[in-house]
Amino acid sequence: MHVIEHKLDSLYEILEKKLKPQVKKIDGKSLYYKDIFKILGERGYFSSEGLSLSDVVQREVEVVKETSRFCMTTGFIIWCHLAALTYLRHSDNSFLRNNILPQLESGETIAGTGLSNPMKYYAGLEKLHLSARQVVGGYVVNGTLPSVSNLGDDHWFGVIAEVSDNQRVMLFIPCNAEGLSMKEKIDYMGINGSGTFACRFNEVFIPEEQVIAENADQFVKRIRPSFVVYQIPLGLGVIQSSLLSINKCKNRQNGCNEFLPIQGKDVEEKLSELGNRLKGAFATEVEANGTSVQGLGSPGLGDSFVAGEASVEVTDEASNVGTGEVTDEVSNVGSDEASFIREGTVSSKSFYSGEDAVSSPSNVELDWKEILAIRRDAATATHEAVHAAMLHGGGAAYLNNSEDGRRLREAYFLLNLTPTLKHLGKMLQS
Repeated sequence: MHVIEHKLDSLYEILEKKLKPQVKKIDGKSLYYKDIFKILGERGYFSSEGLSLSDVVQREVEVVKETSRFCMTTGFIIWCHLAALTYLRHSDNSFLRNNILPQLESGETIAGTGLSNPMKYYAGLEKLHLSARQVVGGYVVNGTLPSVSNLGDDHWFGVIAEVSDNQRVMLFIPCNAEGLSMKEKIDYMGINGSGTFACRFNEVFIPEEQVIAENADQFVKRIRPSFVVYQIPLGLGVIQSSLLSINKCKNRQNGCNEFLPIQGKDVEEKLSELGNRLKGAFATEVEANGTSVQGLGSPGLGDSFVAGEASVEVTDEASNVGTGEVTDEVSNVGSDEASFIREGTVSSKSFYSGEDAVSSPSNVELDWKEILAIRRDAATATHEAVHAAMLHGGGAAYLNNSEDGRRLREAYFLLNLTPTLKHLGKMLQS
Protein backbone atom coordinates (compact mmCIF):
# COMPACT_ATOMS: atom_id res chain seq x y z
CA MET A 1 0.00 0.00 0.00
CA HIS A 2 2.81 2.42 0.86
CA VAL A 3 4.36 1.92 -2.57
CA ILE A 4 1.01 2.68 -4.22
CA GLU A 5 0.50 5.79 -2.09
CA HIS A 6 4.00 7.00 -2.99
CA LYS A 7 3.24 6.51 -6.69
CA LEU A 8 0.06 8.52 -6.39
CA ASP A 9 1.91 11.31 -4.60
CA SER A 10 4.34 11.63 -7.51
CA LEU A 11 1.66 11.23 -10.20
CA TYR A 12 0.52 14.84 -9.98
CA GLU A 13 4.08 16.06 -10.51
CA ILE A 14 4.49 13.83 -13.56
CA LEU A 15 1.23 15.02 -15.09
CA GLU A 16 2.00 18.66 -14.39
CA LYS A 17 5.37 18.37 -16.07
CA LYS A 18 4.48 16.12 -19.01
CA LEU A 19 0.76 16.49 -19.69
CA LYS A 20 -0.12 20.06 -18.74
CA PRO A 21 2.02 21.69 -21.50
CA GLN A 22 0.20 19.57 -24.11
CA VAL A 23 -3.42 20.24 -23.07
CA LYS A 24 -4.12 23.20 -25.38
CA LYS A 25 -2.79 21.26 -28.37
CA ILE A 26 -4.79 18.19 -27.39
CA ASP A 27 -7.99 20.23 -27.18
CA GLY A 28 -7.42 22.80 -29.92
CA LYS A 29 -5.33 20.93 -32.48
CA SER A 30 -6.55 17.34 -31.91
CA LEU A 31 -3.15 16.17 -30.69
CA TYR A 32 -3.29 12.48 -29.76
CA TYR A 33 -0.87 12.40 -26.83
CA LYS A 34 0.04 8.72 -26.87
CA ASP A 35 3.35 9.39 -25.10
CA ILE A 36 1.41 9.37 -21.82
CA PHE A 37 1.22 5.56 -21.93
CA LYS A 38 4.97 5.08 -22.06
CA ILE A 39 5.47 7.79 -19.43
CA LEU A 40 3.08 6.14 -16.96
CA GLY A 41 3.73 2.54 -18.01
CA GLU A 42 7.46 2.61 -17.48
CA ARG A 43 6.86 4.04 -13.99
CA GLY A 44 4.58 1.13 -13.09
CA TYR A 45 1.20 2.88 -13.03
CA PHE A 46 -0.40 0.12 -15.13
CA SER A 47 1.39 -2.86 -13.60
CA SER A 48 -0.64 -5.58 -11.90
CA GLU A 49 2.12 -8.08 -11.21
CA GLY A 50 1.86 -9.44 -7.68
CA LEU A 51 -1.08 -7.18 -6.78
CA SER A 52 -4.67 -7.90 -5.86
CA LEU A 53 -7.51 -6.46 -7.86
CA SER A 54 -8.22 -4.14 -4.94
CA ASP A 55 -4.77 -2.54 -5.17
CA VAL A 56 -4.82 -2.37 -8.96
CA VAL A 57 -8.25 -0.76 -9.25
CA GLN A 58 -7.55 1.70 -6.44
CA ARG A 59 -4.41 2.92 -8.14
CA GLU A 60 -5.83 3.01 -11.66
CA VAL A 61 -9.00 4.85 -10.59
CA GLU A 62 -6.71 7.49 -9.09
CA VAL A 63 -4.65 7.64 -12.31
CA VAL A 64 -7.79 8.39 -14.34
CA LYS A 65 -9.01 10.97 -11.84
CA GLU A 66 -5.72 12.83 -11.54
CA THR A 67 -5.23 12.83 -15.31
CA SER A 68 -8.76 14.14 -15.88
CA ARG A 69 -8.06 17.07 -13.55
CA PHE A 70 -5.63 18.28 -16.21
CA CYS A 71 -7.35 16.95 -19.34
CA MET A 72 -10.33 14.63 -19.63
CA THR A 73 -9.42 13.72 -23.20
CA THR A 74 -6.24 12.15 -21.87
CA GLY A 75 -8.14 10.66 -18.94
CA PHE A 76 -10.48 9.11 -21.49
CA ILE A 77 -7.77 7.46 -23.58
CA ILE A 78 -6.24 6.09 -20.38
CA TRP A 79 -9.67 4.65 -19.56
CA CYS A 80 -9.71 3.04 -23.02
CA HIS A 81 -6.36 1.44 -22.28
CA LEU A 82 -7.47 0.27 -18.83
CA ALA A 83 -10.58 -1.31 -20.33
CA ALA A 84 -8.40 -3.33 -22.69
CA LEU A 85 -6.14 -4.28 -19.78
CA THR A 86 -9.21 -5.49 -17.90
CA TYR A 87 -10.15 -7.82 -20.75
CA LEU A 88 -6.75 -9.51 -20.89
CA ARG A 89 -6.39 -9.67 -17.12
CA HIS A 90 -9.60 -11.68 -16.94
CA SER A 91 -9.07 -13.79 -20.04
CA ASP A 92 -7.99 -17.43 -19.81
CA ASN A 93 -6.02 -17.05 -23.05
CA SER A 94 -2.42 -17.67 -21.96
CA PHE A 95 -0.95 -16.14 -25.12
CA LEU A 96 -2.69 -12.81 -24.54
CA ARG A 97 -1.95 -12.79 -20.81
CA ASN A 98 1.70 -13.84 -21.10
CA ASN A 99 2.69 -11.95 -24.24
CA ILE A 100 0.40 -8.97 -24.89
CA LEU A 101 -0.68 -8.01 -21.35
CA PRO A 102 2.89 -7.22 -20.14
CA GLN A 103 3.38 -4.97 -23.18
CA LEU A 104 0.16 -3.11 -22.40
CA GLU A 105 1.08 -2.68 -18.75
CA SER A 106 4.51 -1.31 -19.65
CA GLY A 107 2.95 1.20 -22.06
CA GLU A 108 5.01 -0.25 -24.89
CA THR A 109 1.79 -1.31 -26.64
CA ILE A 110 -1.45 0.72 -26.57
CA ALA A 111 -5.02 -0.54 -26.80
CA GLY A 112 -8.63 0.61 -26.96
CA THR A 113 -11.92 -1.21 -27.14
CA GLY A 114 -14.87 -1.46 -29.46
CA LEU A 115 -17.49 -2.34 -26.87
CA SER A 116 -19.90 0.58 -27.15
CA ASN A 117 -22.21 -1.36 -29.45
CA PRO A 118 -21.96 -4.65 -27.47
CA MET A 119 -22.75 -2.89 -24.20
CA LYS A 120 -25.88 -1.49 -25.82
CA TYR A 121 -26.68 -4.90 -27.28
CA TYR A 122 -26.62 -6.49 -23.84
CA ALA A 123 -28.94 -3.76 -22.55
CA GLY A 124 -31.41 -4.42 -25.35
CA LEU A 125 -30.71 -1.18 -27.24
CA GLU A 126 -28.98 -2.31 -30.45
CA LYS A 127 -28.11 -5.27 -32.61
CA LEU A 128 -24.45 -6.29 -32.78
CA HIS A 129 -22.61 -4.56 -35.61
CA LEU A 130 -19.98 -7.29 -36.08
CA SER A 131 -20.45 -10.90 -37.20
CA ALA A 132 -17.93 -13.72 -37.08
CA ARG A 133 -17.76 -17.17 -38.59
CA GLN A 134 -15.53 -19.89 -37.24
CA VAL A 135 -12.89 -21.24 -39.61
CA VAL A 136 -9.87 -23.45 -39.20
CA GLY A 137 -7.55 -21.73 -36.74
CA GLY A 138 -9.78 -18.83 -35.75
CA TYR A 139 -12.60 -16.52 -36.86
CA VAL A 140 -13.36 -14.26 -39.82
CA VAL A 141 -15.00 -10.94 -38.87
CA ASN A 142 -17.20 -8.60 -40.90
CA GLY A 143 -19.06 -5.40 -40.10
CA THR A 144 -18.56 -1.80 -39.05
CA LEU A 145 -17.95 0.02 -35.78
CA PRO A 146 -18.71 3.77 -36.18
CA SER A 147 -16.22 5.01 -33.56
CA VAL A 148 -13.42 3.34 -31.64
CA SER A 149 -10.97 5.43 -29.60
CA ASN A 150 -7.32 5.20 -28.56
CA LEU A 151 -6.27 3.61 -31.84
CA GLY A 152 -3.21 3.92 -34.05
CA ASP A 153 -1.34 1.90 -36.67
CA ASP A 154 0.29 -0.43 -34.14
CA HIS A 155 -2.49 -0.47 -31.49
CA TRP A 156 -4.99 -3.17 -30.49
CA PHE A 157 -8.64 -3.16 -29.44
CA GLY A 158 -11.28 -5.58 -28.17
CA VAL A 159 -14.52 -6.40 -29.99
CA ILE A 160 -17.50 -8.72 -29.65
CA ALA A 161 -18.95 -10.40 -32.74
CA GLU A 162 -21.94 -12.67 -33.23
CA VAL A 163 -21.18 -16.21 -34.38
CA SER A 164 -24.74 -17.50 -34.12
CA ASP A 165 -27.98 -16.77 -32.29
CA ASN A 166 -26.55 -18.62 -29.30
CA GLN A 167 -22.90 -17.55 -29.36
CA ARG A 168 -20.92 -14.36 -29.35
CA VAL A 169 -17.13 -14.29 -29.23
CA MET A 170 -14.76 -11.62 -27.88
CA LEU A 171 -11.60 -10.97 -29.88
CA PHE A 172 -8.46 -8.83 -29.61
CA ILE A 173 -7.78 -7.03 -32.89
CA PRO A 174 -4.51 -5.50 -34.11
CA CYS A 175 -5.09 -2.27 -36.03
CA ASN A 176 -2.82 -3.51 -38.82
CA ALA A 177 -4.95 -6.62 -39.44
CA GLU A 178 -5.48 -7.41 -43.12
CA GLY A 179 -8.98 -6.40 -44.23
CA LEU A 180 -9.44 -3.77 -41.50
CA SER A 181 -9.81 -0.19 -42.76
CA MET A 182 -9.84 2.82 -40.43
CA LYS A 183 -10.93 6.42 -40.95
CA GLU A 184 -9.98 9.06 -38.37
CA LYS A 185 -12.73 11.20 -36.85
CA ILE A 186 -11.90 14.64 -35.49
CA ASP A 187 -15.15 16.50 -36.02
CA TYR A 188 -16.45 16.41 -32.45
CA MET A 189 -16.97 19.47 -30.26
CA GLY A 190 -14.36 18.04 -27.87
CA ILE A 191 -12.27 14.94 -27.17
CA ASN A 192 -10.77 15.12 -30.67
CA GLY A 193 -7.28 14.24 -29.48
CA SER A 194 -8.47 10.73 -28.61
CA GLY A 195 -7.28 8.68 -31.58
CA THR A 196 -10.85 7.93 -32.67
CA PHE A 197 -11.52 6.00 -35.87
CA ALA A 198 -14.38 4.41 -37.78
CA CYS A 199 -13.47 0.75 -38.30
CA ARG A 200 -14.70 -1.42 -41.16
CA PHE A 201 -14.05 -5.18 -41.10
CA ASN A 202 -13.92 -6.97 -44.45
CA GLU A 203 -13.13 -10.67 -44.02
CA VAL A 204 -10.67 -9.98 -41.20
CA PHE A 205 -9.10 -13.22 -39.99
CA ILE A 206 -8.41 -13.42 -36.25
CA PRO A 207 -6.38 -16.43 -35.08
CA GLU A 208 -7.31 -18.48 -32.03
CA GLU A 209 -4.47 -16.96 -30.01
CA GLN A 210 -6.28 -13.60 -30.17
CA VAL A 211 -9.58 -14.91 -28.81
CA ILE A 212 -10.27 -13.23 -25.46
CA ALA A 213 -13.32 -15.38 -24.70
CA GLU A 214 -15.31 -17.96 -26.66
CA ASN A 215 -18.35 -17.17 -24.52
CA ALA A 216 -18.59 -13.39 -24.63
CA ASP A 217 -21.99 -13.36 -22.94
CA GLN A 218 -20.56 -14.76 -19.72
CA PHE A 219 -17.26 -12.90 -20.01
CA VAL A 220 -18.95 -9.48 -20.24
CA LYS A 221 -20.56 -10.06 -16.85
CA ARG A 222 -17.05 -10.27 -15.40
CA ILE A 223 -15.52 -7.21 -16.99
CA ARG A 224 -18.43 -4.75 -17.05
CA PRO A 225 -18.05 -3.59 -13.43
CA SER A 226 -14.44 -2.46 -13.99
CA PHE A 227 -15.41 -1.06 -17.40
CA VAL A 228 -17.89 1.29 -15.70
CA VAL A 229 -15.93 1.92 -12.48
CA TYR A 230 -12.99 3.31 -14.46
CA GLN A 231 -15.33 5.87 -16.08
CA ILE A 232 -16.43 7.41 -12.77
CA PRO A 233 -13.11 9.19 -12.04
CA LEU A 234 -13.30 10.92 -15.43
CA GLY A 235 -16.08 13.01 -13.93
CA LEU A 236 -14.53 13.30 -10.50
CA GLY A 237 -11.35 14.81 -11.92
CA VAL A 238 -13.31 17.38 -13.93
CA ILE A 239 -15.48 18.22 -10.90
CA GLN A 240 -12.39 18.78 -8.79
CA SER A 241 -10.86 21.16 -11.33
CA SER A 242 -14.18 22.99 -11.68
CA LEU A 243 -14.28 23.40 -7.91
CA LEU A 244 -10.81 24.95 -7.93
CA SER A 245 -11.90 27.30 -10.70
CA ILE A 246 -15.00 28.36 -8.76
CA ASN A 247 -12.98 29.04 -5.63
CA LYS A 248 -10.47 31.15 -7.56
CA CYS A 249 -13.29 33.44 -8.69
CA LYS A 250 -14.82 33.83 -5.24
CA ASN A 251 -13.72 37.41 -4.61
CA ARG A 252 -14.24 38.82 -8.10
CA GLN A 253 -16.45 41.89 -8.49
CA ASN A 254 -16.65 42.39 -4.73
CA GLY A 255 -17.84 38.85 -4.10
CA CYS A 256 -20.87 39.09 -6.39
CA ASN A 257 -20.57 35.38 -7.22
CA GLU A 258 -22.20 34.58 -3.87
CA PHE A 259 -25.55 35.27 -5.55
CA LEU A 260 -25.12 32.43 -8.05
CA PRO A 261 -27.29 29.35 -7.42
CA ILE A 262 -24.43 26.83 -7.11
CA GLN A 263 -21.52 27.61 -4.82
CA GLY A 264 -18.18 25.93 -4.28
CA LYS A 265 -19.40 24.25 -1.10
CA ASP A 266 -22.23 22.62 -3.06
CA VAL A 267 -19.78 21.18 -5.57
CA GLU A 268 -17.42 20.06 -2.81
CA GLU A 269 -20.22 18.27 -0.95
CA LYS A 270 -21.26 16.43 -4.10
CA LEU A 271 -17.68 15.41 -4.83
CA SER A 272 -17.33 14.05 -1.30
CA GLU A 273 -20.63 12.19 -1.55
CA LEU A 274 -19.66 10.51 -4.82
CA GLY A 275 -16.28 9.46 -3.44
CA ASN A 276 -17.86 7.91 -0.36
CA ARG A 277 -20.50 6.12 -2.42
CA LEU A 278 -17.86 4.68 -4.73
CA LYS A 279 -15.93 3.47 -1.71
CA GLY A 280 -19.04 1.82 -0.31
CA ALA A 281 -20.04 0.14 -3.57
CA PHE A 282 -17.53 -2.62 -2.99
CA ALA A 283 -18.10 -5.31 -0.38
CA THR A 284 -15.54 -7.20 1.68
CA GLU A 285 -16.10 -10.91 1.25
CA VAL A 286 -14.67 -13.87 3.16
CA GLU A 287 -12.37 -16.41 1.57
CA ALA A 288 -13.09 -20.11 1.77
CA ASN A 289 -10.71 -20.49 4.71
CA GLY A 290 -12.64 -17.89 6.67
CA THR A 291 -10.03 -15.15 6.36
CA SER A 292 -11.41 -11.69 5.72
CA VAL A 293 -10.03 -9.99 2.62
CA GLN A 294 -9.95 -6.30 1.86
CA GLY A 295 -12.53 -5.28 -0.68
CA LEU A 296 -12.05 -2.69 -3.38
CA GLY A 297 -13.52 -0.11 -1.02
CA SER A 298 -10.26 0.30 0.83
CA PRO A 299 -9.81 3.50 2.85
CA GLY A 300 -7.66 5.26 0.29
CA LEU A 301 -10.23 4.88 -2.47
CA GLY A 302 -12.93 7.10 -1.05
CA ASP A 303 -10.72 9.39 1.01
CA SER A 304 -8.63 10.44 -1.95
CA PHE A 305 -11.73 11.47 -3.87
CA VAL A 306 -12.84 13.66 -0.99
CA ALA A 307 -9.43 15.25 -0.75
CA GLY A 308 -8.61 15.99 -3.80
CA GLU A 309 -18.18 2.74 -27.83
CA ALA A 310 -17.26 6.15 -27.62
CA SER A 311 -17.46 3.51 -25.00
CA VAL A 312 -14.15 3.22 -25.10
CA GLU A 313 -15.30 4.63 -28.11
CA VAL A 314 -16.46 8.14 -28.66
CA THR A 315 -20.14 7.29 -28.91
CA ASP A 316 -21.39 7.93 -32.43
CA GLU A 317 -24.70 6.21 -32.84
CA ALA A 318 -25.60 8.65 -35.60
CA SER A 319 -23.23 7.72 -38.38
CA ASN A 320 -21.93 4.84 -40.45
CA VAL A 321 -18.44 4.78 -41.89
CA GLY A 322 -17.89 7.40 -44.54
CA THR A 323 -21.59 8.11 -45.09
CA GLY A 324 -22.87 10.25 -42.23
CA GLU A 325 -26.09 8.25 -42.51
CA VAL A 326 -28.32 8.96 -39.53
CA THR A 327 -29.52 5.88 -37.66
CA ASP A 328 -31.60 5.57 -34.52
CA GLU A 329 -32.20 1.87 -34.20
CA VAL A 330 -33.51 0.59 -30.90
CA SER A 331 -34.23 -3.11 -31.09
CA ASN A 332 -35.23 -5.81 -28.69
CA VAL A 333 -32.35 -8.18 -29.27
CA GLY A 334 -33.67 -10.92 -27.05
CA SER A 335 -30.67 -11.04 -24.70
CA ASP A 336 -31.10 -11.87 -21.05
CA GLU A 337 -30.87 -8.22 -20.08
CA ALA A 338 -32.02 -8.67 -16.50
CA SER A 339 -29.26 -11.14 -15.67
CA PHE A 340 -26.61 -8.81 -17.10
CA ILE A 341 -27.85 -5.98 -14.93
CA ARG A 342 -28.00 -8.10 -11.79
CA GLU A 343 -24.60 -9.73 -12.07
CA GLY A 344 -21.28 -8.02 -11.56
CA THR A 345 -18.49 -10.03 -9.99
CA VAL A 346 -14.74 -9.69 -10.37
CA SER A 347 -11.83 -11.71 -9.08
CA SER A 348 -9.39 -10.33 -6.54
CA LYS A 349 -6.66 -12.81 -7.41
CA SER A 350 -3.31 -11.66 -8.71
CA PHE A 351 -3.51 -11.33 -12.49
CA TYR A 352 -0.14 -13.07 -12.87
CA SER A 353 -1.01 -15.97 -10.57
CA GLY A 354 -1.45 -18.25 -13.55
CA GLU A 355 -5.00 -19.03 -12.49
CA ASP A 356 -8.06 -18.66 -14.65
CA ALA A 357 -9.46 -15.36 -13.42
CA VAL A 358 -12.78 -15.91 -15.12
CA SER A 359 -13.60 -19.33 -13.71
CA SER A 360 -11.98 -18.89 -10.31
CA PRO A 361 -14.27 -18.08 -7.38
CA SER A 362 -14.35 -14.36 -6.68
CA ASN A 363 -13.47 -12.80 -3.36
CA VAL A 364 -14.85 -9.35 -4.08
CA GLU A 365 -18.30 -8.50 -5.36
CA LEU A 366 -19.34 -5.13 -6.72
CA ASP A 367 -22.78 -3.74 -6.15
CA TRP A 368 -23.57 -3.46 -9.87
CA LYS A 369 -26.73 -1.40 -9.54
CA GLU A 370 -24.97 1.05 -7.21
CA ILE A 371 -22.02 1.32 -9.62
CA LEU A 372 -24.47 2.23 -12.38
CA ALA A 373 -26.16 4.80 -10.13
CA ILE A 374 -22.82 6.37 -9.17
CA ARG A 375 -21.78 6.51 -12.83
CA ARG A 376 -25.06 8.28 -13.68
CA ASP A 377 -24.82 10.69 -10.76
CA ALA A 378 -21.15 11.43 -11.48
CA ALA A 379 -22.06 12.42 -15.04
CA THR A 380 -24.87 14.74 -13.96
CA ALA A 381 -22.73 16.20 -11.14
CA THR A 382 -19.96 16.89 -13.65
CA HIS A 383 -22.46 18.64 -15.89
CA GLU A 384 -23.65 20.82 -12.99
CA ALA A 385 -20.11 21.60 -11.81
CA VAL A 386 -18.81 22.77 -15.20
CA HIS A 387 -21.88 24.95 -15.75
CA ALA A 388 -21.38 26.48 -12.31
CA ALA A 389 -17.73 27.17 -13.14
CA MET A 390 -18.73 28.88 -16.38
CA LEU A 391 -21.03 31.22 -14.47
CA HIS A 392 -18.48 31.94 -11.75
CA GLY A 393 -15.79 32.61 -14.37
CA GLY A 394 -17.95 35.10 -16.25
CA GLY A 395 -16.64 36.55 -19.48
CA ALA A 396 -13.20 34.96 -19.12
CA ALA A 397 -14.78 31.50 -19.09
CA TYR A 398 -16.51 32.25 -22.39
CA LEU A 399 -13.25 32.67 -24.31
CA ASN A 400 -12.45 29.99 -26.87
CA ASN A 401 -9.33 28.76 -25.11
CA SER A 402 -10.63 28.90 -21.53
CA GLU A 403 -10.19 25.88 -19.29
CA ASP A 404 -13.77 26.24 -18.07
CA GLY A 405 -15.02 26.08 -21.66
CA ARG A 406 -12.92 23.00 -22.36
CA ARG A 407 -14.31 21.24 -19.30
CA LEU A 408 -17.84 22.17 -20.39
CA ARG A 409 -17.32 20.34 -23.69
CA GLU A 410 -15.68 17.41 -21.92
CA ALA A 411 -18.68 17.09 -19.59
CA TYR A 412 -21.08 16.74 -22.48
CA PHE A 413 -18.93 13.92 -23.82
CA LEU A 414 -19.15 12.12 -20.47
CA LEU A 415 -22.95 12.30 -20.64
CA ASN A 416 -22.79 10.50 -24.00
CA LEU A 417 -20.01 8.00 -23.22
CA THR A 418 -21.34 4.43 -23.25
CA PRO A 419 -23.18 3.69 -21.08
CA THR A 420 -24.85 7.01 -21.86
CA LEU A 421 -27.17 8.80 -19.45
CA LYS A 422 -30.29 7.31 -21.07
CA HIS A 423 -28.62 3.88 -21.27
CA LEU A 424 -27.90 4.06 -17.53
CA GLY A 425 -31.46 5.09 -16.81
CA LYS A 426 -32.82 2.08 -18.70
CA MET A 427 -30.51 -0.37 -16.93
CA LEU A 428 -31.34 1.06 -13.51
CA GLN A 429 -35.05 0.59 -14.17
CA SER A 430 -34.68 -3.01 -15.36
